[in-house]
Amino acid sequence: MLVLLPACTLGPNYQRPPVDLPNAYRGATAVDMPAPSVGDLAWWELFQDPALQELIRTALAANHDLQIAVTRILQAEAQVTVARSQLFPTVNANVAAPYVGFAGAQGNRPPNVPRDAFAPLGGASVSWELDLWGRLRRATESARADLLATEEARRGVVTTLVAQVAQAYFDLRSLDAILEISRQTLRSRRQALDLMQARYEQGLSPLMDVRQAEALLQEAARTVPDVERRIEQTENAINLLLAKSPGPVPRGRTLVEQITIPAAPAGVPSDLLTRRPDIRQAEAQMMAANAQIGAVKAQLFPTVMITGFAGGGGTVVSGQTFGPFGLFTALPTVTLPIFNAGRLVAQVDLAEARTREAMIRYQQAIDGAVSEVADALVEVRKREEVRQEQEKLVAALQDASSLANNRYTGGVTNYLEVLDTETRLFGSELTLVQAQLDNAVAVIQLYRSLGGGWTALETASAQ
Repeated sequence: MLVLLPACTLGPNYQRPPVDLPNAYRGATAVDMPAPSVGDLAWWELFQDPALQELIRTALAANHDLQIAVTRILQAEAQVTVARSQLFPTVNANVAAPYVGFAGAQGNRPPNVPRDAFAPLGGASVSWELDLWGRLRRATESARADLLATEEARRGVVTTLVAQVAQAYFDLRSLDAILEISRQTLRSRRQALDLMQARYEQGLSPLMDVRQAEALLQEAARTVPDVERRIEQTENAINLLLAKSPGPVPRGRTLVEQITIPAAPAGVPSDLLTRRPDIRQAEAQMMAANAQIGAVKAQLFPTVMITGFAGGGGTVVSGQTFGPFGLFTALPTVTLPIFNAGRLVAQVDLAEARTREAMIRYQQAIDGAVSEVADALVEVRKREEVRQEQEKLVAALQDASSLANNRYTGGVTNYLEVLDTETRLFGSELTLVQAQLDNAVAVIQLYRSLGGGWTALETASAQ
């Protein structure tokens, strides 16, 4: 019987279903295809700022969401042990000491009934369900797949956490750049106002020029406290990811020095099946649902349970001792479902429907991943183009501002031209910082959409 047990497992064995995958991502160039994917890089290879690396390491060690994911793995491991334990016999120790006594006179007791009886007994009981149809084995298989799904969920948290910390840090460095630009602009405009005030006092400039210079100064001045507020709030957000109290965050490289890779190759879509944690999690959930089909199908067939007891004891009846003696019982029980109003068949239908749902969710996860990568590719490419054009615009406005100031000093034009060019230059410099940030964040999103981050972490942990 034990030899034949593995051959009597009901339900379909898991096979990965065929998936619909394109040969290449939309937007991928011919150069990208043979190149190694950016998703294969370790996060410390992509983010080379030592300050950022330390923040990510701290987050991976202390983040609350990641710790919750770890506890869910422990719960799933316990569920595997619970499911697997049902494959083996259950042995319990039993001790009993029943006492029966009759009250009243001797004549009130029935004939041949002792005055009292005491029968201490001890031994071990055994119960074991023979897994003839594989119900318990399929339940264990399902629990192991659930464990795999929770492990993939933790890896998904790692990937998201690395991206969140990096993006928040880049936001912080962009705000630092904006604050520096604002302060430099504020200093230069204060000097320009002092010069304009002196020219007015000497009768060389009208009062309107002084007021316009004051307007330029206040425009830069109002930007500084707003950026300082955003910097402090961003620092608090980073510390929350690190499970720390609000406080300052150490800085490293500037924003333009963060990601130095010249291009962001994506690889081929088939790599997502093994790299994206959410796809792997969806497949594990599909495996668990598939195993449940066999577990519920087995309930349609007879259940064989073997119970037994072995022990010893004695008996004291009306002061007379009998024993000691040994006891042994064995009770095989066969339970065959006959009528349950279609409940067991409905459970099979339910398990099959859940498996079909899991298969659809698996394909949905793949389609979503491919779409995310395609979106990230065009985001990286177009954000880079915007950044380059914005740099050209800033360079042109810097030259125009210098010319406007020279023309005004030489008396060729009025201060309105200086006001216009200075205002446009300040706004363009701030827009350039945002373009640099958008470019860096686009690479982060591509890295996350490719499932980058957790594979390198697992390798490092194993070593």
